[in-house]
Amino acid sequence: MKSKLSILSLAIALPTCLFAQDSLQVMNNTQYPNTFSSGSADVQPFTNSSKRFNDWSISFGAGVPLVQSADLNSIKTSDRSGKDLFGYSAYVSIDKAITHAFGLKLQYDRGETRQGYFNTKDAAPANAAANMQVGARTQYDAISILGDINFSNLLRRVDNKSPFRWALHGYAGIGTLAYRAYLKDEMGQRLTREIKPFKFGSLFGQAGAGLKYKISNRLDLEGRVMYVVTTDDSFDGGGSQNSAINRINNKSSDNFINTTLGLTVNLGKHESHLMWHDPLQEAYYKINVLESKITDVVVCKNGDADNDGVCDDWDRQLDTPAGARVDGSGVALDVDLDGVIDLYDKCVTVPGSVENNGCPDQTQGQGAVAETETKLEGIEFDLNSDRILPSNTPILNNAVSYINSSDGSYTVVGATDTRGTEAYNKMLSERRANNVKNYLIQNGVQSGKLGAQGNGKTDLKYPECDPASKCPEWKNRANRRVYFKAK
Repeated sequence: MKSKLSILSLAIALPTCLFAQDSLQVMNNTQYPNTFSSGSADVQPFTNSSKRFNDWSISFGAGVPLVQSADLNSIKTSDRSGKDLFGYSAYVSIDKAITHAFGLKLQYDRGETRQGYFNTKDAAPANAAANMQVGARTQYDAISILGDINFSNLLRRVDNKSPFRWALHGYAGIGTLAYRAYLKDEMGQRLTREIKPFKFGSLFGQAGAGLKYKISNRLDLEGRVMYVVTTDDSFDGGGSQNSAINRINNKSSDNFINTTLGLTVNLGKHESHLMWHDPLQEAYYKINVLESKITDVVVCKNGDADNDGVCDDWDRQLDTPAGARVDGSGVALDVDLDGVIDLYDKCVTVPGSVENNGCPDQTQGQGAVAETETKLEGIEFDLNSDRILPSNTPILNNAVSYINSSDGSYTVVGATDTRGTEAYNKMLSERRANNVKNYLIQNGVQSGKLGAQGNGKTDLKYPECDPASKCPEWKNRANRRVYFKAK
């Protein structure tokens, strides 16, 4: 029996380890959040001020204990074995909820069982001892630790919309039992057995279930049935192990059933208790709320002035002509990069001049260049940088083919936005122009066809972006550019 109690106590301790500990330990206790150890950026210390639910409560109740697995029982199976006998019991406990599905109870029980042929308050029949028609009672006190599993929270369906007022709980635990057992026959009533608490032989176990009803956020009503294993064959008052009464059956433990009705008072400043909370149901509820708010999301808060499908919040070309195809930033597409957008370009895939609607001039490639200035748009730079971006290389490679097909020479002109001093921007624009020039030479353009010039912040694509005005970033980026000018 002792080994069985050890196994029972181990089974009770396992849920504590499983439910109470987080699988991802926070290694740094001095700084929050610690995303590398906790797995989440939303980490904060768990303190009393951060709790959302009450987790302490006090329970008390009373009921009827019935000895039913012993030599002397409370409920009789026939009229010849006497009348049914009922005792009384009471309990009080301090409860701690560790999670929404598991908690612990420190419980004190006190009561008296009545068993045998007659009530010890009544007179004994004649020849009671000889006929085994004795009466017995046992006064007991018990202190135990119980594990509390909330099966309703473990098994509740998240789509259950019914009011959350009923909960099924399972209890199991061990403790120490003290009792005084009395036996009465025609010779009178006498003490047959006394066990002191906190002794090795006083260990006992109990397990059972309870059904709770939520009266309010502070008060719960519970009906409970517990099966108590005393681990003692003399609990029923039968006397020593070898007495005639204790030889009625071969049971090594006198056990009893304790049915009680009680109340639980939830303590704390919060509105609800943790044992009445279902986190999965809360998560699904929040998802439903978010889904209902999808229609409230405002797209293009500042509108789309040019109706190109790109919101003005991130549109880099707010005056796109109607019908023009645009890229993700709202800039009209120019596939051949000849300065004529595809909407107006009659030779979309072949570079040409603006004067010829984007098609090559008849004299192009024979040494004469009709345009006085050729601009290849889109060669832009990051702030305070002269590094050629990967997005610029297709434009520059197209420029290599264009310049090699012409007998003319060109100046690579660099420019900046209005931020910074004039001297610094002059130097920065020269570096940008020289970097582009060197790239073209390295990719096949004759060095004699190219020159480099830095205009600083005096050469703005958007002149309205003077230092005193607040320009959108897309205009500032467009001002940080390099273009080609025919000599």
